[in-house]
Amino acid sequence: MPHVGAPRAPAACILWDPRAPSGTQVRAWPWALPRSLAGSADHGQWSLTPCSPPQVNIFQAGGPIAGQPWPESPAPPESPAPAPGPPRETWAGRYEFLLSCLGYCVGLGNVWRFPYLCYRNGGGVFLIPYFIMLFLTGLPLFLMELSLGQYGAAGPITVWKCCPILRGVGVGMLIVSSLVSLYYNVIIAWTFYYLGSSFQSPLPWSCDAPRNAELCRNASGSTTHVSASEAFWKEQVLGVTHSSGLGDPGPVQWPLALCLLAAWIVVFLCMMKGIRSSGKVVYFTATFPYLVILILIIRGATLSGSLDGVRFYLSSDWSKLRSAQVWSDAASQIFYSLGIGFGGLLSMASYNKFDNNVIRDTLVIALGNCCTSFFAGFAIFSVLGHMALKKGVPVGSVADSGPGLAFVAYPEALSLLPGSPFWSILFFLMLFTLGVDTMFGNIEGITTAILDEFPALRVWRRKTLFLGVLCISFYLLGLLLITQGGIFWFTLIDTYSTGFGLVIITLFMCLGISFCYGIDQFCQDIRDMICRCPPWCSHMLGYFKVCWVFFTPCLLLFTLIYTFLDMYGVPLRYGSYVYPAWGTSLGVCMGVLTCLQIPLWATVALCRESGTLSDRIQKATQPLNSWRTASARDVSAEVINVPFTITLTSSDFSAQPDSNT
Repeated sequence: MPHVGAPRAPAACILWDPRAPSGTQVRAWPWALPRSLAGSADHGQWSLTPCSPPQVNIFQAGGPIAGQPWPESPAPPESPAPAPGPPRETWAGRYEFLLSCLGYCVGLGNVWRFPYLCYRNGGGVFLIPYFIMLFLTGLPLFLMELSLGQYGAAGPITVWKCCPILRGVGVGMLIVSSLVSLYYNVIIAWTFYYLGSSFQSPLPWSCDAPRNAELCRNASGSTTHVSASEAFWKEQVLGVTHSSGLGDPGPVQWPLALCLLAAWIVVFLCMMKGIRSSGKVVYFTATFPYLVILILIIRGATLSGSLDGVRFYLSSDWSKLRSAQVWSDAASQIFYSLGIGFGGLLSMASYNKFDNNVIRDTLVIALGNCCTSFFAGFAIFSVLGHMALKKGVPVGSVADSGPGLAFVAYPEALSLLPGSPFWSILFFLMLFTLGVDTMFGNIEGITTAILDEFPALRVWRRKTLFLGVLCISFYLLGLLLITQGGIFWFTLIDTYSTGFGLVIITLFMCLGISFCYGIDQFCQDIRDMICRCPPWCSHMLGYFKVCWVFFTPCLLLFTLIYTFLDMYGVPLRYGSYVYPAWGTSLGVCMGVLTCLQIPLWATVALCRESGTLSDRIQKATQPLNSWRTASARDVSAEVINVPFTITLTSSDFSAQPDSNT
């Protein structure tokens, strides 16, 4: 049977008789079948064959001949009421989504944390627990977030219409993203400061600078004396030498305040038009770091001492595999570097088309992120090896993690190279693009969660105003972190905002989908989305199913227990400063605030239901009626709002009927 219209034509249900002569008018009704309708439904003698969107749904003739009256049009199925406000955006292309997710995952931790963990935990041996944790924890959780967002076409809070009792998981994600955004843009402000300082020769943190001459002379041959780079970082940038601790923040560092303002302006401008604007920016910000890493690897390979640094980076100590610390570090690095549990991945996936292949995207993004971490280590340690040779000290004494690597050790190493301002500019531009991409994902998670709850804010002017208020609020709150004692507050929020609270949020997400929503139903949802993709995608679901039900929750529990043991066994420090008990308690409260959202919103969901406690729990774990509307939303944009008429010509009857239709 020939189809009337092309596969991409506006969706409609068309009733016609293939034996009708040329010129017969065909009636059509402006509604499309829901994806959930299976098989065929009979309307009199006319057989209704449903087709998945965006194909045309067709009535196949089965009885009346031309000239006889047409049967009355069947009533369209009930569709959900349209949401108030403008419709949700979608990605202009799948490459924008891939680059946005890759840029979100490939962040500063890939450069300043993974190489340090590698050399601290046995060098190349660390890759064994790292990739085991990737395949048993990272990939399953990554796929779960992408699938939830894409199937539900909703943000971190609204998506829990699939299981209302777990709405607190989404609220917890919103809190975590807000805390991370508060301090993460401070890193971009530091990067701006260093980037501006790099446009001078000699570099202000090098021994060639006149103000550092005496400092470098005193530090000659000493491994304990403060270096010029460390003095620049602590005294001129942070001003931390003038603060006694957490309770003595001191005045704001106004150069940093201007840099922080510039950082928030960049985020606001890039996200002002939503994913349509940020999706274009990532073509540069997500690819530029790879170019810089490649250049630094090539430059590092030409330096004397670079092989010592690489050898130190990859030196194998098999005895480390017996340490629980190594496995915990591998799990936490996979967990945080992929951005799981923050809501950013879920939000970005919610703007995908319904039939996007989430399994393929999971493999591309997650494996790309992990390979980036590994290769970034060569760029870092080849240059650090050269610095260790120049200073006549072991490589281990110049290696560092976190801000100490990005703003002390590596800038000092770059200052020893010929043309050091050029290499410094290149390095801090890379840090800037890495940080901005991660900020895009965090802010996207926050805005998507709010806009889905209040669709009226999607109007461009209201959305712009909301984004502006959000950025200004974060800027004002972030001023505390750029005071003279701001680094103490920065370390506190960094440690506890993504600590045990984030692990608990992710654990409940995994358990809730597996045992409340139903792991079989979740796998079927994924099959519905990738039904036109290669069979290997469906076959992999068996592996992911086992991980979601057993391996991933067990490893999350292991990570959670070790996090608690580490938190209570090792006091929080910044350098030689030990945090007071009240400061540690404040940090624990941040994690507890995140965790409390789960029982709080579960109680709200139960109170909204009626019946016994057992009945309430059963109802609160069932998806709402508005949950499975993604396919309806896909079709709605292509459904014609008024009846129309199609005139058939002889060419429409030239093809033989298709027996499979």
